[in-house]
Amino acid sequence: MGEIRNFRSGNQNEPPSHGAMPRRLAAIIVGDIASYSRLMQADEEGTHVRVKRIERDLIEPSIVEHHGSLVKTTGDGFIAIFDSPVEAVRCSIVIQQNLIGRNASLPKHSRIEYRIGVNLGDVIIEPDDVYGDGVNIATRIEGIAEPGQVYISGAIYEQIKHKVVCGYEALGDRKVKNITDPVRIYRVLPDADAVGGTRGRRENTLIFLLSLTLLVSAAGVLWYLLAQPPGKGSEQAATPTASPVASPVQQPPARESAVPTPQPSPSLASPAPPAPTPTPSQSPTPASEPDMTAIRGGSFTMGSNDDPTERPVHQVAIKPFSIGRYPVTVREWNECAAAKACGFTAIGKDDAPVTNVSWTDAQQYAAWLAQATKKPYRLPSEAEWEYAARGGTQSKYWWGDKLQPGMAGCKDCGDAAGEQPAKVGSFKPNPFGLYDMGGGVDQWVADCWHRTYQGAPNDGSAWSGGDCSSHVLRSGSWKNDSRYVRPSNRDGYDTNVRYPTHGFRVALGP
Repeated sequence: MGEIRNFRSGNQNEPPSHGAMPRRLAAIIVGDIASYSRLMQADEEGTHVRVKRIERDLIEPSIVEHHGSLVKTTGDGFIAIFDSPVEAVRCSIVIQQNLIGRNASLPKHSRIEYRIGVNLGDVIIEPDDVYGDGVNIATRIEGIAEPGQVYISGAIYEQIKHKVVCGYEALGDRKVKNITDPVRIYRVLPDADAVGGTRGRRENTLIFLLSLTLLVSAAGVLWYLLAQPPGKGSEQAATPTASPVASPVQQPPARESAVPTPQPSPSLASPAPPAPTPTPSQSPTPASEPDMTAIRGGSFTMGSNDDPTERPVHQVAIKPFSIGRYPVTVREWNECAAAKACGFTAIGKDDAPVTNVSWTDAQQYAAWLAQATKKPYRLPSEAEWEYAARGGTQSKYWWGDKLQPGMAGCKDCGDAAGEQPAKVGSFKPNPFGLYDMGGGVDQWVADCWHRTYQGAPNDGSAWSGGDCSSHVLRSGSWKNDSRYVRPSNRDGYDTNVRYPTHGFRVALGP
């Protein structure tokens, strides 16, 4: 796990070190609040409280979750270091996407927006700070970044370009203050599809200009032909020319009253009338329903004493319901995306679990599936998920109290963790016939996040009271260690934030 380091202000009466200062290669995040002075001038006390809340509730936990160390906060910003460039960029994305959700209901002039720069470089470590060109470049990149954006150096890009589910926009080499060589800069696009949108905007601009040029040319030809005296056009067409090269006249010859139709360029296919070329069928296709498993009702002991968030252990009664045999796959998700009911098109193999999904995304899919099939599809409650994951057992894992290879996909479950999760159904099912109910992808459930089970419902229903800015995740992922694949393990995450290890499965029932 990462840590919030207790950096001290100075060495507090310790004699200064005369040895070589420790150095290391690190990924450095520098964040800074845009228009901080204006915000403080408008509401000094309120802005200070809001910034401290963001640091406490978002920035510090995100750094810890991504195995980083907070070096210091600077009033209007922060500096953090990471061993992994991948984790540094993921942490930056999570912070920015979370802030989008927090700012959604605020007027633009009141929003707290961070600019974030990330660089990979050699740094000098001291008890209360870090130094070196690696930090200086990260600071300069942050100064270039737009509010709400993550900009990274070329050094970071080379390390993460095939490892993080996002897109990148190259901004070229930039000359930055006090750094000898230009620094190559990239803007991070949190959704992988966004890079296509950025390129598409450029291509659309070029297509528009080309189309405009062709239309002006066509209008000029049309005006010229219409302006000819009667009979002249026919006479010119009837007299064969000596050289075929000199004759631009189309065959057959145009009549005086005819209006020539210029041949459309392929780039003009969009505004042109329907072409005779075949197009994909626009008729809606029925939704493919996930493979569901019926679960008989019963009661079980929910929770454990392994972690404070899993207490108190309590008895819960579950009504009969059905739950997906597998997490929702890329193919199933993309049917929803094709129907314009889900917010993005997932990448990956069709039989892989969909990832990079927020709780809101998962709810959109369940609502679309329910409407398309006329069946009450939904997210499972946290209690339903654990009851199904245990498969009628009460041991640490559904197969027993000791870790066994081939049972779950996690970082230390027997197989080396890849950059993507294994396809659904790659590991053995539990006693209820359910696959990937531990490891694979983190799975959203319907419940709002609560730090403990104190006051939780005992009837198996979703716990919707309290602060619902975060919701519950279950299962652990292929990136987590075996502690996370326990049926009782639980975690909370921001409702509207996408993350590369997050997926879900659906339930069906009352």
